[in-house]
Amino acid sequence: MILEANCKINLGLDILRRRPDGYHDLETVMYPVRGLFDVVEVDRTASSGAEFRAEGLAVDCDPADNLCLKAFRTMHDRYGVDGVRIRLDKRVPFGAGLGGGSSDATAVIRAIDALFELHLDEAELIGCAAALGSDTAFFVRNTPQLCTGRGEVMSSCPIDLSGMTLVIVKPDEGVSTREAYAGIAPRVPAVPLAERLRRPVSEWQRSIENAFEISVFAAHPAIRAAKEQLLAAGALYASMSGSGSAVFGLFDGRMSVSAATAADASGLPREKGGSRCRLSPYVFAL
Repeated sequence: MILEANCKINLGLDILRRRPDGYHDLETVMYPVRGLFDVVEVDRTASSGAEFRAEGLAVDCDPADNLCLKAFRTMHDRYGVDGVRIRLDKRVPFGAGLGGGSSDATAVIRAIDALFELHLDEAELIGCAAALGSDTAFFVRNTPQLCTGRGEVMSSCPIDLSGMTLVIVKPDEGVSTREAYAGIAPRVPAVPLAERLRRPVSEWQRSIENAFEISVFAAHPAIRAAKEQLLAAGALYASMSGSGSAVFGLFDGRMSVSAATAADASGLPREKGGSRCRLSPYVFAL
């Protein structure tokens, strides 16, 4: 079975408070990006355990720690499934805040559900996915969702960006989740995120923020520069996705050529020390 594990972007991200369990309550809207995806292939085998092979972009973690294998182990422990072969063709940049690893894990859960004829309902699939990470459950529904709690509590959010052009750029550096959270200052906005997102996209830049940007931009000027370049090129709204380091811009549909140009690394200013922020652009018509 072959599945396309698409990524996501965050439309706004507010960190509300630190919880007694050490996590943070947040509020964000996750929006699926179907044009950028990993390919996950899962098959049953006669042997026990899971065989795993990764191709494409190299991921900076031990293969045994890959979320695809963690997803298999979750399904094995909960439902007794055994004997699978997993092939991951990695195309979504990692360490980017795009949820690629989480999407891969959910794809494995879905594939095992189908291959072993478990017939799990949505609540059970979400439970399995949520056990693996804060944004993994989103990919069970894979539609625009207002995510609260640690990110695993979801409600449908009717946002339609059709007709716009989305540009995603990934600077040549990563931001760990630990680093991102270390620099945040929790705050409850006066107006909830869902209400602010009802305004026209052209008004979002003044009212919708990613709480991670202040500290991440201070430590990683190239990420700040990427966002500024998208805005200078005419993006109606630009933001870092998740905890970074990818940033994205939403352009009016007529500006797809300008959007692609905005993602060109040659247009970015040189940072301190003379290094240039090199970007890999992804351009999609929504």
